[in-house]
Amino acid sequence: MQVLQGDAARAALTRTFSEIPVPDSVLARIEATFGEPLTPEQVVTRILADVRARGDDALLEWTETLDGARIHALEVPRGEIEAARVEPELQDAIRLAVGRVRAFYEQQPAHGFLEHGPDGALGQLVRPLGRVGVYVPGGLAPLVSTLIHTAVPARVAGVPELIVTTPPARDGTVNPAILVAAREVGIDRVFRVGGAQAIGALAYGTASVPAVDKIAGPGNLFVVIAKRMVYGQTGIESLPGPTETLVVADDSARPAFVAADLLAQAEHLGAEPVLIGTSRDLLVEVQNQLGGQLEALPEPNRSWARDSVLARMKVVLAASLDEALDLANLYAPEHLCLLTRDPWSLLGRVRRAGGVFVGEASMEALGDYVAGPSHVMPTGGTARFLSPVNVRDFQNIISVVGVNEAALRRIGPPAAVLARAEGLEAHARAIEARLMPEVPDAHPEATLEAVKGTEEREV
Repeated sequence: MQVLQGDAARAALTRTFSEIPVPDSVLARIEATFGEPLTPEQVVTRILADVRARGDDALLEWTETLDGARIHALEVPRGEIEAARVEPELQDAIRLAVGRVRAFYEQQPAHGFLEHGPDGALGQLVRPLGRVGVYVPGGLAPLVSTLIHTAVPARVAGVPELIVTTPPARDGTVNPAILVAAREVGIDRVFRVGGAQAIGALAYGTASVPAVDKIAGPGNLFVVIAKRMVYGQTGIESLPGPTETLVVADDSARPAFVAADLLAQAEHLGAEPVLIGTSRDLLVEVQNQLGGQLEALPEPNRSWARDSVLARMKVVLAASLDEALDLANLYAPEHLCLLTRDPWSLLGRVRRAGGVFVGEASMEALGDYVAGPSHVMPTGGTARFLSPVNVRDFQNIISVVGVNEAALRRIGPPAAVLARAEGLEAHARAIEARLMPEVPDAHPEATLEAVKGTEEREV
C-alpha cells in the first residue's frame, strides 16, 4: 500500500464531494425494471414525478417493484408498533442510546432571546418546525441507530410531529428493532416505504403520507438524489455521501486499535478510511493488522471492507503531529480519531471535522450508538461548512425588531441614505415618513384605482 508524504499527501487529501456508489447489480436491476439503461438521476426523476402524480398508488407499486414487497397499507398500525418486541439486551441498548442522545441534546440551548435597551428591543424567536420526516435505511441492515440519532434531536427541539419512513422487508414487515426504537423515541407515525419514492411522499404528501417541513436522515444514492431534487419544496438537513474516518496516530498508538477503527468504517459501502501517522513503523504494523483483521470478518462485511481498503484507503506519513492536524483539517473528515500519546493537547488545533474522538476509549464505533452526539455528520469534505445533526436543524429562528422613536431618529436617516444608494426610493420614503412631524398626503386626489387606470392607459 502506497505511503503518501508532503505535496502528494496534500493533493490526495484535497477533494470534492463524492457520491455513494451504485453496485452493478442495482444498475442491472434498473435496466431490467425500466427496459433501458438509465442514470440514477433519471430513475429518481421518474419516481418523483410518478409519486407526485399518483400518490399512494405509486408508492405501493414502486415498493413492490424495487423492494419486492407487496403491501396494502403504507402506515404501520400503532398496535403493531406497541407490540414490537426484541431481545431484552437489545431493548436495553436502545433505551440507553435514546437516553444518552436525549441528555446530550438537552444541553444545547434551544431558546431565543429578547433584549430591551435604550434603542428598544432586538432579539430572536426560536420555534420548532411543525412536522419532520426521518428516513431510516433498511436495505443491507436496519439502521436503528439512525432513527435514534436523527429523531431524538428533533424531539428535543420541540417538533410536535415526527414521522418515519423505512423500506419494508419482502414480507411487508418493518424490522421490530426499528419499531421498538420508534416507540422509545416517541415517533408519531411509521410508514413502510423507502427509496426515492419515500422522499417524494415526504416532500409532496399523499393520501397516506403527510408532507413534512424537513426531511432528515441518510440513505443510498437514490435517496440522496431525491433529497437534492425536492429541496425547496421541503427542507433537508444535508446530502450525505459515503462515510469516512481519518485516524491521526503517533508511535504510542496500538496498531490493532488503529486497524480496528479504520475497518469499522471501511465495512460501509463506498467508505474511505484514512490514516495519518508520524511513525513509519506504525504504518507498517497497521497494514499488517488490517490483513489479519479483514480475514477474520464474516461475509459480506469482509468484502465490503476489503473493497474500501484496497480501492479508497489513504496512508500518509506526516513529519509531525502539527502537520498531521493540518492535513486532517484540509481533508475535513466526517470522523476524526486522535490516537496519540496526549490527544487532548491536539483538540485546539482541530478546525474542520464532523466529530472528534479523543483517545483509545473513544472509538468512533461507540459514537455511532451510545456516546451521545448524533452520528449523522457531514461527509465528503462538507465539514468545512456543515455541522452534525443538532437541535437547530429542527427549529426556525425568527428575528424580532422593536425599535423605539429615539433610535429611529438616530438610525433612520442613514438607513434612508443606504436605500437611495440601492435605488430603492420607496424604502427611503417609508423610513422618512416616520421622521416627519406630520405625514402629508402627497396626492390627496389620487386613489389606487386612479393610479392603476393611469398605468393601464400608459401601457
